[in-house]
Amino acid sequence: MTAAPSAAPAEIPFPPADLPAFLQCCAGEWMSLRSRFDLEAVGDDDSWHASERGELLIELLPGGEHGDVGGLAVTSKDQPGRLSALHFNADGRFQAERVDGRGGHWTLWPDGSLELVIETDERELRERIWFTKPNLRLRSTVDQPRGGAPGRASFSSEIRRVQRPAPTQAPGADT
Repeated sequence: MTAAPSAAPAEIPFPPADLPAFLQCCAGEWMSLRSRFDLEAVGDDDSWHASERGELLIELLPGGEHGDVGGLAVTSKDQPGRLSALHFNADGRFQAERVDGRGGHWTLWPDGSLELVIETDERELRERIWFTKPNLRLRSTVDQPRGGAPGRASFSSEIRRVQRPAPTQAPGADT
């Protein structure tokens, strides 16, 4: 599977108005700062909370291979190998390309945020992704047992890595 080339941030429509534009906004290299909270594991120590920094590479996947409108492949720059891939269908469903092959449904809200929901008999996972600027992406995740008891949550702020523009030569300079 080959990833579609991602557009330069200046070429990406912002704010994204539809799913293909949203996926295109996600493509790139990101520095991620994530705080995790595990309310199911609250004890006497501080193990219920952790923060971490990571480097993510998100590639835009072309549509049509799985009857979808496109997708995203996520890789950690620190640990080679794909972490996950999601394929989005126009009918509001998505499929994860993982061992369990779990999927769910997506909603692109009027505020420009994308919500992903995965439900099982025992748990519900909700992830919301939104942009405040083309190069600043925020994600919140809530994973809880059915019935609404406190579970696990995380919040990430992700900054797109941008390349420094190549120096331009002054007119008339020798090459």
